[in-house]
Amino acid sequence: MAFDDAYHALTDHDDDARWAYGTGFVDKLAGVPGDLPDGVDRADLAEYCLMLGDDALILSHRLQQWVTRAPELEDELALANIGLDLLGQARLLLTRAGVAEGWGRDEDDLAMRRDPSGFRNVRLAERADADFAHLVARLFALSTWRLALLDRLTASRDPMLAAIAAKGVKEVTYHRDYAAQWVVRLGDGTPLSHDRMRAAVETLAPQLAELFLSHPTEARLAEAGAAVDPATLEAEFTQVWTHVLQTATLTAQPVPSGAADAQPSGRAGEHTPALAEILDEMQGVARSVPGGAW
Repeated sequence: MAFDDAYHALTDHDDDARWAYGTGFVDKLAGVPGDLPDGVDRADLAEYCLMLGDDALILSHRLQQWVTRAPELEDELALANIGLDLLGQARLLLTRAGVAEGWGRDEDDLAMRRDPSGFRNVRLAERADADFAHLVARLFALSTWRLALLDRLTASRDPMLAAIAAKGVKEVTYHRDYAAQWVVRLGDGTPLSHDRMRAAVETLAPQLAELFLSHPTEARLAEAGAAVDPATLEAEFTQVWTHVLQTATLTAQPVPSGAADAQPSGRAGEHTPALAEILDEMQGVARSVPGGAW
């Protein structure tokens, strides 16, 4: 391994040797400046890292469920690698959350020993997909949104968030482009593929409003220069979303405007039953063998 710790691996943006950044290190935060920036609340930073880490963790798990179900072997590998990218981001973010909160919890505690109400991912990350068209539509939407977020987060006053974001921009650019190519391929394909892609987009569009709902924690940290207010991402998202759908010969479904406040928020711990099903599967072994090591 070319680096002694994950932080220096993150900050060297020319090294892309690993699929999942943050894996393979005993102490993933070794070398990271540990002091919180002035004016950044410790509890807020911990919760924000949970938000971004949970988004990545839950979406990663959903993607891994599609391995052996994708249309071609190439797509099996692509989805597995995207899932590993997100898992690497999740490990670093959850570790940072544990350090920031100061309660002695590590990434395993946060991933494997929280109930659904303790998770802070957006609800769209946990949704199951009816078919491959629904999967790539959802991956396209989430990757477009996360890429805009990470691009802005590279300027965070928290050094770990800035480093994760800088690496994540490269990773999530590929995630977005991979999904967008499939949206176009299906939308501008056969009558059957067009109909399936259209149905996927029409199902997805009403669920997008939550992505731009600003949670108080996000707003406070954005004010302190450590986070990104998701309300500022809507214009960029809409531009990319509309362009890709038009290229796919699909009607550009508008992003719901002004309706987000009326929707349940995963950021506030309000989740669909799908999250409990995911956690039952993901946490089963860890909960049945407390303290087990493999």
